[in-house]
Amino acid sequence: MLILNIAAILLTLSALFAYINHRFIGLPTTIGVMLIALVFSLLISLAGWFGFTGFEGTAEQLLSQIDFNVTLMNGMLSFLLFAGALHVSLNDLSKQKWLILLLATIGVCISTAVVGFLSFTLLSALGINVSLVYCFLFGALISPTDPIAVMATVKRLGISKELETTIAGESLFNDGVGVVVFLVILSLVQNPDAFSLSHVLHLFLVEAVGGVVFGLILGAIGYYLLKTVDNYMVEILLSLAIVMGGYTLAMQIHTSGPIAIVVTGLLIGNIARDRAMSDKTREHLDNFWELIDEILNVVLFVLIGLEILILEINASWIIAGLLVIPIVVGTRLLSVGVPIQGLRLLKPFPPHLIKILTWGGLRGGISVALALSMPAGFERDVLLLMTYVVVLFSIIV
Repeated sequence: MLILNIAAILLTLSALFAYINHRFIGLPTTIGVMLIALVFSLLISLAGWFGFTGFEGTAEQLLSQIDFNVTLMNGMLSFLLFAGALHVSLNDLSKQKWLILLLATIGVCISTAVVGFLSFTLLSALGINVSLVYCFLFGALISPTDPIAVMATVKRLGISKELETTIAGESLFNDGVGVVVFLVILSLVQNPDAFSLSHVLHLFLVEAVGGVVFGLILGAIGYYLLKTVDNYMVEILLSLAIVMGGYTLAMQIHTSGPIAIVVTGLLIGNIARDRAMSDKTREHLDNFWELIDEILNVVLFVLIGLEILILEINASWIIAGLLVIPIVVGTRLLSVGVPIQGLRLLKPFPPHLIKILTWGGLRGGISVALALSMPAGFERDVLLLMTYVVVLFSIIV
């Protein structure tokens, strides 16, 4: 009953905020509802400062019962990644495969190292005692772009197909790689004595490569099942089962669920769509997953806006968050600029690609969820608030 009550409150607030934004403000839905949720949170806090503590206490109690990390990483993420990958063309993706591969691997690793070291230097200068390994954790969680935020923005930009595929493909894959890098560093934090190069390579192979292989197997099974039936209701149910069951199984066997679901979504959205679905099924499947995508996006961004109520606020940590913004943006410029300039020797790219990818590298709920998964303590509180500041800047500005 508790889960039902929380879901009812979140959906009601999401619908109300979406209505207010559409009716009176007119911002893109995800940005609009997040801003309204932020204002709503600030009004609740102001009410608490003026002695009306009942509102703030009730809101904090409700939010404390929502595990943001579990809700996103083990709940919403599989649906959102599948919905995003479903409409990315494999043909277009293959044309940009080397750029996407470099940005999602070398780019993420460069960014993790540079942001980690510079944020450690910044925090030390401000007198905030956060260890270097935790700063590398911050670099890992803030470096990958959030596919949820990116895909929501790309849909309404009206940019060229080539550029859209590059942005979407990079965000879908660097998310999975970023989570793997984060888990490697987190294992160092939790068990430094057992950490070794062989351990890192094993974890990478199991998580990243295993995720790709499992996604291929899952996609092949999905293709076979969809090909042997011609009923759009059954086929939509099968797609739901593939996403929910596949993601859960991937997490149980310790492969990367995000990578597996992206690969599965690409196979279902291209091969199965062309060879195993009727026109009627394609239309219904697209409408269903578009609706799921829009609803969960709105709920997620409302949650991001409300989470500020349960953050530990400290002025010096906010200053650190604001000062780390140019570090994150500048490092993003470096991590996309180096691979693109190298590949420009082999093939041409659209003009201003580096600028677009730099400013299009949005951070969102995944960064917040990863920050929340760090071990509880002073260092997590500092880095969580800094993450929140970067995410708000990224989405709004």
